[in-house]
Amino acid sequence: MATSNAAQLRQIDLDENEAPKEDHFVHLYGVTWADYERLLTIRGDRSAPRMTYLKGALEIMSPSFDHEHVRSFIGRLVEVYCVDRDIEIVPAGSWTIKRKQDERGAEPDECYLLGVRAGQKRPDLAIEVIWAHGGLDKLEVYRKLGVKEVWIWKKGKLEVFGLRGEAYRRLERSRLLPSLDLALLCRFIDRPSLNRAVRDFRAALARKK
Repeated sequence: MATSNAAQLRQIDLDENEAPKEDHFVHLYGVTWADYERLLTIRGDRSAPRMTYLKGALEIMSPSFDHEHVRSFIGRLVEVYCVDRDIEIVPAGSWTIKRKQDERGAEPDECYLLGVRAGQKRPDLAIEVIWAHGGLDKLEVYRKLGVKEVWIWKKGKLEVFGLRGEAYRRLERSRLLPSLDLALLCRFIDRPSLNRAVRDFRAALARKK
């Protein structure tokens, strides 16, 4: 199994000069926890491909340019919002979060810790971009990992899910950043540059005061 999985990982490793037009997925089943950790080691510190593991099922995703564009713009605008409002936030990118006892592992498109805390083993907020449906239920993965809030971007909108007990519930707005208008933020993801997106987002926020 490990040899086959390693071959699959090399197969979807993109040439540096290629820019995929859509997300590419490989799904493997009957994957042991040892297989999963071995593939993480093979992949190393690169941010792609990203891997999601759920009870023997492994999803390997190589993101497209559009996927990376959307997740990066969302992340940078969230960071700008927090910095401008003096909200302490620690970005952790595609931090690999895993729990062997629950057979789950995930690598968010973006994730954050709110406040200044040392030694935390999981983010407070994970952001996922659904550009092409992958297959594994990300909320089911994050549920046992204990991530307080998950934002899922799909078709131009951000949906918020908050962990309450053993399940996620759909929320009207984030409880971690309750004053952030996510619908407003999404309006600026299509700007031709990050500079333009940040400038226009700040201007829109200033008009709301």
